[in-house]
Amino acid sequence: MVLPNNIFAEDAMQAATLVNPQATSSVLLVCEHASNFIPADYAMLGLPEDAKQSHIAWDPGALELSCHLADLLDARLVHSNISRLIYDCNRPPKALDAMPASSEGRVIPGNENIDDNERARRIAWFYDPFKTLLADTIASMPDKPILVTIHSFTPIYNGQARDVEFGILHDSDSRLADLMLEHASTHTKLNVMRNKPYGPQDGVTHTLKQHGVNNGCLNVMLEISNVLLSSDSKQKEIASMIAALLSDALGKLDKNEVAA
Repeated sequence: MVLPNNIFAEDAMQAATLVNPQATSSVLLVCEHASNFIPADYAMLGLPEDAKQSHIAWDPGALELSCHLADLLDARLVHSNISRLIYDCNRPPKALDAMPASSEGRVIPGNENIDDNERARRIAWFYDPFKTLLADTIASMPDKPILVTIHSFTPIYNGQARDVEFGILHDSDSRLADLMLEHASTHTKLNVMRNKPYGPQDGVTHTLKQHGVNNGCLNVMLEISNVLLSSDSKQKEIASMIAALLSDALGKLDKNEVAA
């Protein structure tokens, strides 16, 4: 599939966006699955409209939650503007699920036979701009950023109910996650779990590793059940909880550890 040079022109879209660029906080929020946008040239990847609205295409409520957090923390936010069915910006280019042929048991017809040229084109159009914007934002910040990625998850996966409501995830650097888990019960009655409903073994910590661990930045990935984000009032409530918990955890860190 050959895409025109003006793929985003009709939609006035770009692959990634920086929100609140003049923010003063050292927290940098990231939302890789913020959008369910599929460019018209991809003909919905052969899927019906209901698939675009479902969790397989994006993380419902995650962008709104991220924006509320950015306001509360006076933090920068980098988010993708493309559906993860086109390219999952929390996966490296070599990962098979960066452009998934199926998701949650559902076949994605437009991704079943992607050739090398199309794979390279999607990386250049959708992943590279996101990665570059995030890296440039990190480089531009006066203090070493504290990377916090925001996601939502479906409470029922492949027919099975999940017990977790709020997941606090980490890769090899667990410093911030450990403190958030230690103090979570002070701020919420939700069922909070470590590395649930996903963990490093599931390949979900790409952004944390590439932009957090590799830069020596404190980092954590937060997963919220999307039923808790189904309205603006609920999104604001969860944002307030996370902001308080994150601030509490960061306050327990030694200043030298934050800057390390």
